[in-house]
Amino acid sequence: MQLRYLLSALALAASISVHAQAPSVPALPVPAEFYFDDDAMTTRPVVAVRGSGDAVTERLLRTIARDPHAKAEHAQLAHLAMAGGRPDLGRELYARALARVDSADALWRPVLWNYGWDLYRDGDAAAALEQWSTLIASRSSTAAWVPPTLALVLWKLDRQAEALVWYAAAVRTEPQQWNTAARFAELLPEWRDEERATLAQVHAAWSLAR
Repeated sequence: MQLRYLLSALALAASISVHAQAPSVPALPVPAEFYFDDDAMTTRPVVAVRGSGDAVTERLLRTIARDPHAKAEHAQLAHLAMAGGRPDLGRELYARALARVDSADALWRPVLWNYGWDLYRDGDAAAALEQWSTLIASRSSTAAWVPPTLALVLWKLDRQAEALVWYAAAVRTEPQQWNTAARFAELLPEWRDEERATLAQVHAAWSLAR
């Protein structure tokens, strides 16, 4: 009963505090020459409780009930809410997680990166770009994830010319990997089929334009 009450309270908070606003996207930098950096501390799931199913959700809720300032638990529950078809609740929980961290916190970058993907997969590419742009603007980033991810989201936003510029940065960095779409499943194993298909459209347009 307590867990159901807490979940209902979180859902109510989401319905009250989430408002539709146009994302404020930081200006994208000019692409760097190369993007070789491994950014494994960013591109990782935020996992406070391991496992799956309702038991994980219940443990996260219990922790949040005991400690409303729990950071990783809010972020993991946010991801589960958005993946489970509760985007408003997920956005509220992500907002709570981000309110508890700053850019010096080790969780700040992975929370933003995962929030971006959850927003993109919820159909809000503009808000996804806002999260990823904030990451890139926070420091000079030449992480390998940047060019293909920006190419994907910019193409989805009908900003094709910019998408091609970022895809070209991926090819410039690793030409044997990105000059063909045949290796996308290998290179992007965490992406969904439709996301790789969208990037294949970017590749096809880049191939025609070069």
